[in-house]
This record gives sequence, C-alpha cells and structure tokens, in this order.
Amino acid sequence: MDFSSISPIGIVIATLVGFGIGALWFSPKTFFPMWWKALGRGDAQPGEGQNMGVVFASLVVTLLIQSVVLSGLINGLYDHHASVLQGVLVGAVLGLGISGMHSLGHRLFSSHGWLVWALEVGNDVVATMAMAAIITAIN
Repeated sequence: MDFSSISPIGIVIATLVGFGIGALWFSPKTFFPMWWKALGRGDAQPGEGQNMGVVFASLVVTLLIQSVVLSGLINGLYDHHASVLQGVLVGAVLGLGISGMHSLGHRLFSSHGWLVWALEVGNDVVATMAMAAIITAIN
C-alpha cells in the first residue's frame, strides 16, 4: 500500500459518492422494502431504538476509511498510474471477492439468508467500484 500521494479531494468525493449510492440503493423506492422484509423486520421502523446521528456518522467514517485504504491499495498496486478501469476492477475484486464472500457467512449464520446478502453486497460492490473509479480518475 502506498499512502504517499492520496488526493484528499478524491477521498472526500469517493466517500460522498459511496454514501449517495447507499442512500439510493436502500431508498424506499428501490431495494429497501425488499431488504427490510427479507430481514424479517415487519412493522418495525428503521433506526428504532438507535441514535441515527451516530449511525450516519459511523457510516461516513467507515466510508472515509474505505476510501483511504482503497486509494493506498490502488496506488501501491499500480505505482500511482492506475487507469479508471483498473481501479474499477480492484473495487470489484475487493467488494465481491473479499467483503462479499466474508459477509456471506454472517448472513447465513444469522438466518438472514441469500437475499439479504445479495442486496447488501450488491450495494457494497457498486459503491466500491464507483469509489475506486473516482479515486483513480482524480489521483
């Protein structure tokens, strides 16, 4: 990994795009109703019993960390000369091959099943690919 020339602007934009993709992916007009039903949440309201400020702030911090690590990894792999396509491929491999495969066990052991996993990992893969594209385009 090479963190020597990470673009702060690229990191911020990638973080915001990752957040935006998640917001669109899990909006009431897209996959949220299917995901919520597959989780077995029924009539419970999202965020019930949670401090949503803490939830969203935690999400932004994790996306920021993800952007920094993604940038360092891409820079290290391609010596700061990655194409956008190479960045997208790194995002796909990390999103599905690492994160997605690791989370499958969590979803299956928690009895959430394949649909919950596919919906969550779909968001992760798309967001990670988009974030990597931004990072490589701006770096």
